[in-house]
Formats: sequence, structure tokens, C-alpha cells
Amino acid sequence: MQMYQVIGPASTRAFRVLWMLEELDQPFEHHPAPPRSDEVVELNPSGKVPVLVDDGVPISDSTAILQYLADRHGALTHPAGTRARARQDSLTQFLLDEFDAILWTAARHTFVLPEELRVTGIKQSLRWEFQQSQKTLSRRAAEGPFLMGEEITVPDIILTHCLIWARAARFPIGEAWLEEYEARMHARPAYRRTSDR
Repeated sequence: MQMYQVIGPASTRAFRVLWMLEELDQPFEHHPAPPRSDEVVELNPSGKVPVLVDDGVPISDSTAILQYLADRHGALTHPAGTRARARQDSLTQFLLDEFDAILWTAARHTFVLPEELRVTGIKQSLRWEFQQSQKTLSRRAAEGPFLMGEEITVPDIILTHCLIWARAARFPIGEAWLEEYEARMHARPAYRRTSDR
């Protein structure tokens, strides 16, 4: 059986890929090479992680990797070309724009950018945006244990990881259902195995 390689520390978006592979019960090797290290740049010229290596072919960007794995193994996704997949992809893009991007901007102005380029006051507006995004998500999420309803899909992995980042960055989670959702996701065996790394 082909073994995937996941490049990048589990403290980064590589966590999403590691968790996806655990959910899919696929064998993999984990190489926690840091961003912009020689090992990473050789696979992804931008130096960003994660990188998934599949049979010698590197694939970058956590969301692209998640969807590739879901499509390849026929799990955690709706079939391409269906309305359910369109809704799933729309939800994925919403989370990237309204959760991931907000938290990443906060991180950049906390420790990523050179100190002279950081704008500390930006975090107040980002926290406000994050609260508004949670309210919008409340109206978009399906009734059921997962964002799309009865089955876990790619957006669930992205959202749960964003909630981890939000807590670490002290971004309040103001919607009660999100706390219940987060606890439910953290109880998943595949999540626990990933977290134990």
C-alpha cells in the first residue's frame, strides 16, 4: 500500500492533513520540517506547509490536500458535480475567507511579519469580524452534528482547526452551538490520535 508523506509541524495547518489521514485510516509518515526549511522549499517553492507527497508528487495547500484525499478515497466529501458538493465547496470557501484568513492575519501581525510591519491595533477589528462570521455560520450550517448535516466533510476539519487557532489567539467563540460542536469534534477518535501527536 502506498504511504503518504506529510511535511510540516502538527502545530500548523499540517494538523488538518494528519487528521484527515487518520479519519480515512490511511498510512502515512510525518516529517515535521518547519516552514521555509530546505526540505520544504525543495517541495514547495513558497516554503509553506503542509505539503503532501503522494508517490513522489508534492501537493501543497491544506485545503487542496484535504479535498484531494477526500475525493481520492471517496469519504468526507460529496461527489463532484452535485449540488451538495457545490454547497460543501461554498462552505469551505466561506471558512477560508471568514475564519482562516482572519486568524491568519492576526497571527501575521503577532509573530509572522517583521516587527516594524506589525499593526497591533488591527486585532480589535479582526475580533469583531470573527464574531460576525460566527453569526453568519450559524445561519449557514445544516441541522445535524456536522456542518453539512449527518456526515463529516472537509469543512468540518477546517472549522475545527480554526476554532483551535481562535482559542490560542484569544478570539472569543460567541456562539454556544460552536462550543458543543467543537467538543463533539474533539471526541472523535481520529482527532484524538492526531492531537496526541
